[in-house]
Amino acid sequence: MEYISRDIEPTILDAAGEYAALIVTGPRQTGKTTTLRRLADGGRAYVTLDDIEARRLARNDPELFLSLNPAPVLIDEVQYAPELFPRIKIEIDKGAAAGSYWMTGSQSFHLMELARESLAGRVAVLSMSSLSQHEIYGRGGCPPFTVSLAALGERTESGSRTDAKGQFERIWRGSMPGHVSGKFAHRERFYSSYVQTYIQRDIGDMLTRVDALQFEDFIRAAACRAGQLLNTHEIAADVGVTDNTAKRWLAILEKSSVIFYLRPYSNNLLKRTIKAPKMYFFDTGLVAWLTKYSTPDILMNGAINGAILENYVVAEIIKSYANNGLNAGVHYWRDKDGKEIDLILEHDGVLHPIEIKKAASPSAGIARTFKVLDNARLPRGTGAVVCTRAEVSAIDRETLLVPVWTL
Repeated sequence: MEYISRDIEPTILDAAGEYAALIVTGPRQTGKTTTLRRLADGGRAYVTLDDIEARRLARNDPELFLSLNPAPVLIDEVQYAPELFPRIKIEIDKGAAAGSYWMTGSQSFHLMELARESLAGRVAVLSMSSLSQHEIYGRGGCPPFTVSLAALGERTESGSRTDAKGQFERIWRGSMPGHVSGKFAHRERFYSSYVQTYIQRDIGDMLTRVDALQFEDFIRAAACRAGQLLNTHEIAADVGVTDNTAKRWLAILEKSSVIFYLRPYSNNLLKRTIKAPKMYFFDTGLVAWLTKYSTPDILMNGAINGAILENYVVAEIIKSYANNGLNAGVHYWRDKDGKEIDLILEHDGVLHPIEIKKAASPSAGIARTFKVLDNARLPRGTGAVVCTRAEVSAIDRETLLVPVWTL
């Protein structure tokens, strides 16, 4: 099994050179520990709080725990012992060197909240999701995605070309390191085990007396609506739970970085805007498995092909920013008449409208809706149609055609 280099590695090392404490958050099995141990290169101690005895000591006597595991140290699954944070703060205030405490943790929102409360100004928090398309198929560096010919030219050099069929193979295969690397080659078995482990561990930590089969059905119902406007009531009805239960379970999926939301872009000048968020999964392979698409070809011609392609594109753009330690300024826009812009990327004070289409040669009129942003508070910049064509091209001077494989 070959190690897959992560685009976030330079960002991790840069942050570790400035901050005494570093936390890399993200869902389980996305390679956080593997990456940090590789970057440490044997130069620091390692302890995991998956170990019950280590966890108990960290909770009950943080000072003794840190004495037994002195810096530089990598502490895995630190969310199990937030009691460590005040003690780490004391050590930092006493003069701990940059890079002394590397930590990983799942359940990102809760963990970041605790860390920022206890280690304000002393910790760098980075988010690490499943593999990006560039990490799996590309080469070289990968800056954040921007809509410009110069930037796209660089991406064509570092990306790996494919056609629509190959693109849907990538979407169906997914982005989980354990499967993509070949360590767990059997896709069906991998995702089944992943979901069961997730429910038993993360969900078990956050919920009591949850029915495992019902929660798996709930994740499946959510996956069927990936890339669509969030309708909590419909998901709840599919599974037979209350709307409040569905809201609580969706919050858990978000906290553990299985799903994320795209919020609507609006201001007082854009009227009649839909307020509901759109829901996406970080890993489209999980979506394809949950929705029972057995081959890439069936997925490419199936009912969710447009929605899962949109999910893939949005996730890839967000990953390109997260891997550079940045938050992506992304929204969508839709009015009550059904007019929509799939993605609005705010970059350097300019709004870049983006449409996402399965077609290789989208029609020129597809970007007509982009003009609505002329009424926004920020200027409208170059737009893009992300599609399955082979090469970068343009509809006109204002709208580029961007192959999905360049992301």
